[in-house]
Amino acid sequence: MRASPDERRARGKALREALPRSSLGAWAPSARDAIAILSRAVVGRDPSRVELRWSRMAESPLACFRGAITLFATDVMREPTAGVEVQLCGDAHLFNLGAYAAPDGHLVFDLNDFDHACRGPFEWDLRRLAASVVLAGREAGQREGACRDAVSSMVASYREAIDRYAEMRVLDVARTEISPRDRHRPLAPIFERAARDTPARLLRKATASSPEGTARFREDPPYLVPLPSLDLLGSSWSSYRDSLGAGRQQVLDAYTPVEIASRAQGIDSLGLASWIVLAFGNGDRDPLFLQLKEIGACAWGRERDVHGGRRAAEGQARTQTVSDPFLGWTSVDGVPCLVRQWSDHKGRCTVEMLGGRALGEYAALCGQVLAKAHARTGDAAILAGYVGSGDNVDRALASFAVAYADQATADHAALIAAIRAGTV
Repeated sequence: MRASPDERRARGKALREALPRSSLGAWAPSARDAIAILSRAVVGRDPSRVELRWSRMAESPLACFRGAITLFATDVMREPTAGVEVQLCGDAHLFNLGAYAAPDGHLVFDLNDFDHACRGPFEWDLRRLAASVVLAGREAGQREGACRDAVSSMVASYREAIDRYAEMRVLDVARTEISPRDRHRPLAPIFERAARDTPARLLRKATASSPEGTARFREDPPYLVPLPSLDLLGSSWSSYRDSLGAGRQQVLDAYTPVEIASRAQGIDSLGLASWIVLAFGNGDRDPLFLQLKEIGACAWGRERDVHGGRRAAEGQARTQTVSDPFLGWTSVDGVPCLVRQWSDHKGRCTVEMLGGRALGEYAALCGQVLAKAHARTGDAAILAGYVGSGDNVDRALASFAVAYADQATADHAALIAAIRAGTV
């Protein structure tokens, strides 16, 4: 039997001797070539969409940070850690959390991007989230003090939630979810967006009727490019089906794929392959959109011998309380892909929502959600023992977040210069 929660808390507290919590605030820029690291990360990708990637990253320091997970990982992996490992989201910034529909249809809010998921030190997720709070706050026009306070609120929320989870039954932690009934103020507009995001609405938006009267994806290059046939799927569909459980296979079998298109999306993923498949079930009023998304190598350099789609799908299933019922993986022409629904009542925060006190409130909510993920997949009692009940970790990570946000701003300036010079 496992040691008691008190014994495991003591183990966590003892880890402070090897890595004082104040050290989490340390950050000194390294002598790395940001443009060289970013350029290596896109070798082999679609050049036209890589150009779009640079354009999107150039929009702001926050956008650059979102597209530069490889650069962030390179920086943070050199920092010491306490040695407490969890299932990492791998790219835990404010805009990689959002609302979606649970298998029974009710809306939940959780982490929702797992391209770089892996086992790793809990600090890596927490540092990424902290830095994103400052960058998002600055872009939203918040004062520097408000940005720092929002990071402190996020980390305090993480600590307090970890402390609660450390005393809960394992099954109760596994069942914990964030839904509209929790009445978190920042979630109201996110859930409202999610409620409107239906497959029927997407069918009207993304498709048009062909001369034969069937739905066809609209031409919108380079974002959406219809393909002439389903031939690309080949054996990928049956391979994807095999990754689902028997109950999910039964539901999938009731849908027939009819159209496929190539789609550009996101920032970090731009240049990687991505396809959207439209299938119909019980008639033309029963659409299902599935996304097959190439998953590249993990930015943290871990689990490289695992199929990328499987790594992302299994990381997602471990982390989320409930997941997309169509979550699975396959390979398309040898390219490892994650498969999930494209439209599933999804909604997320935007920078425009982070004015006033909303920044701190939303950051605190995200800290709670990250704590849930780490408690589900790691040892909450050891984590609680290490982070403690005081504000040491809050202050340390606020200092790190401000310093790294400055670093990300400098990286953004370097990217702008490289684009102007034609280097990228």
